[in-house]
Amino acid sequence: LGVPIAELFAWVEDRRDCSMVAAGQGVVIDRRGTRAGHHYQLLGHSLRGAVVAEPYLVSLSQDAETFNQFRHAGIEFIHMLEGSVVYRHGDNSYQLSPGDSMLFDAAALHGPQELLALPARLLSVIMYSSDA
Repeated sequence: LGVPIAELFAWVEDRRDCSMVAAGQGVVIDRRGTRAGHHYQLLGHSLRGAVVAEPYLVSLSQDAETFNQFRHAGIEFIHMLEGSVVYRHGDNSYQLSPGDSMLFDAAALHGPQELLALPARLLSVIMYSSDA
């Protein structure tokens, strides 16, 4: 054919995965905070690769309870969408209101320490090595 063998399989190397979740269609996940009234909706998932990313829409209803004992591998990014909470990370606490964000080492104890204005919603993205 007059083309290098690698070119015949180039489409395999150029393939990129994608995860799309329509509005309101995220899978409801049972996580440690579920017992405290935290509702987790998975907004996508990593399909392959060295890094796992788990994006969640976390909703805290009027009957939610504080739970600041989360601890897991990797890093976490949270962005406050609605409501207000005091969020603990390690020995520090931060008041979060809509538009506020945090990026932190998730191996330290963390989570909502005070629920100031409910209902509250936040975007949480957990990232860790697929080897973990």
